[in-house]
Amino acid sequence: MNDIIQTIAVYAIPVIFAITLHEAAHGFVARMFGDPTAYQAGRISLNPARHIDPVGTLLVPVAILLASKLLGSPGMLFGWAKPVPVDFSRLRRPKQDMLWVALAGPAANLLMAVLWAFSLRLFLESGLQESFWFEMAVAGVNVNLVLMALNLLPILPLDGGRILFSLLPNRMAWQYSKIEPYGLVIVVVLLVTDVLWLLMRPVLAMGTTIVQWFL
Repeated sequence: MNDIIQTIAVYAIPVIFAITLHEAAHGFVARMFGDPTAYQAGRISLNPARHIDPVGTLLVPVAILLASKLLGSPGMLFGWAKPVPVDFSRLRRPKQDMLWVALAGPAANLLMAVLWAFSLRLFLESGLQESFWFEMAVAGVNVNLVLMALNLLPILPLDGGRILFSLLPNRMAWQYSKIEPYGLVIVVVLLVTDVLWLLMRPVLAMGTTIVQWFL
């Protein structure tokens, strides 16, 4: 039981900030490109309380951590925050600007992974590699890289799907958008069949390479 409590304590802050700052980044960039919806809703904030979804940000990640600990097998940390409201029609160039709004979330995760990696380096140089804070920094790197890779999958409504929609010619983009109602079902199927890890591996490798520059 103590191991489970410690695992939750180690992952709590990295998970909350990885998910919530991801959403805040979407709102911030949307405002830059002309859509103030998230700003007007008070969602461009570093306060996690404005973004936390009780189920997606707390219950689901904790349940996955508990299950992986009890079963003795690694599980892919999965969760979500309350989606930041973005009205794409209010962007100055809706289809083109959608790319930057979507890319903001994964970019925020990569930045957080780098910051956690930088703190890891400081802990190593200080001889604190056996500390609770070192374990939290490791969790911070891993959580953010996984969320970045997951969200960059080219499946609507994930950010990678929005990016692909933005890049496709208009006719192909609107045809592609028809899969959005089934997107989360597709993700779950890929998750339970372990195909998701294979699809995420190239982005995880790229993110790991970038993070290692700061270690």
